[in-house]
Amino acid sequence: MHYVTSGQGPVVILIHGLFGDLDNLKTLGKELEENFTVVRIDVLNHGSSPHVANMSYESLADSMAKLIEELNCTDAILIGHSMGGKIAMATALKYPQRVSKLVVADIAPVAYQNRHDKVFAALESMPLPEIKDRRQALAHMQSWDIDDATAQFLLKSLTRTEQGFTWRMNLEGLKANYANIIDWPHFNRSYHGPCLFIRGGDSDYVTAEHRQAILTQFPTVKAKTIEGAGHWLHAQKASIFNRVVKDFITNG
Repeated sequence: MHYVTSGQGPVVILIHGLFGDLDNLKTLGKELEENFTVVRIDVLNHGSSPHVANMSYESLADSMAKLIEELNCTDAILIGHSMGGKIAMATALKYPQRVSKLVVADIAPVAYQNRHDKVFAALESMPLPEIKDRRQALAHMQSWDIDDATAQFLLKSLTRTEQGFTWRMNLEGLKANYANIIDWPHFNRSYHGPCLFIRGGDSDYVTAEHRQAILTQFPTVKAKTIEGAGHWLHAQKASIFNRVVKDFITNG
């Protein structure tokens, strides 16, 4: 798994969401690196990490446990957004001794409905051999009614090679594993370490109906809502989000 490290102190691993890369939580990393060893990862099938056939949360938890071992630490603080939050939760449930604290941003430990068909269609239909510059790529995304902010985020994974533009993420692998990504396995266990769930006040990813699933699997959970933020709370309200996270992992 590809990752970069900065800072010094207790190990904090930052885990991005679907279609993202290790830069997604970079501003949070800069906020933490004075007091922590910050590890920003490319999740498998994203960025510069290997392409794999299986993206079940059990297997992704295994990969995270191996990374913690590779970093020569007994345990780590895990902070994940969206799909990254599910990876963090799965690791805490499967390897609780490896996770000292857990922060989950705008996702619940439940299965979700499909909500990315249009995004996959836009990405798959990108005429890569014909694309000359990023303006063309952006126009293509807009033609699929993808809003500019989302399009710019997705196009971060578009890279130019000598042969032309290509996707750094394993688009085929992500689509093949999408059912696993929106699903949630039954671990039949709970994580009792310090745990914070942060949701965006304008987001529908974490709602009152998810409360029992969260409490059952993470009974010591603390919760925080950031008003005026949606699913991209770490970008929309970065200073508040960073402060909340830093306070929790520093003071509990």
